[in-house]
Amino acid sequence: MKKWLERTRGAVGLGLTWAAGWAPIGAITGWVTGALLGFPLGTVTANYAVMFGVLGFVGGTIFSTVLSLAEGRRSFDQLALPRFVAWGALGGLLLGGLAITAGLLGSGLTTLGAVVMGAATLLGACSAAGSLVIARAGDDRALPTAGGDVAHTGLTRDEARRLLGNAE
Repeated sequence: MKKWLERTRGAVGLGLTWAAGWAPIGAITGWVTGALLGFPLGTVTANYAVMFGVLGFVGGTIFSTVLSLAEGRRSFDQLALPRFVAWGALGGLLLGGLAITAGLLGSGLTTLGAVVMGAATLLGACSAAGSLVIARAGDDRALPTAGGDVAHTGLTRDEARRLLGNAE
């Protein structure tokens, strides 16, 4: 049960991270679309930002699930960037396929559907690469292992004095 909760928390966290990255891209896309087609910029920009944010969340959770199934036993430092990006592209492709299957872009595979699938695949690959970079940066700040250099870990003299109640 605990492992399931950890994976769920990780999937939600990754989904939120992707949503935060995709929403500004949606806002820019909405602004450009509104400017070119003469739509109200504020409404179109906000709608696209929300839509891309939701798609980013779903895409991030799909990617997390795919990654967990395919690479569940490996840590981030054991994963090669091209392989990680490939899993992200697959997650994006699945997201685009789900959108088409659900009929969100009309019935069947339309030109718009193909563009959305391509964009979701590209965003998934880029988001996966960014996620790996962020995860590896977080791993670098982790505590040193038992075999690593642990001579400098621990309390300073001032911290030890304050902790033991001998503060001056």
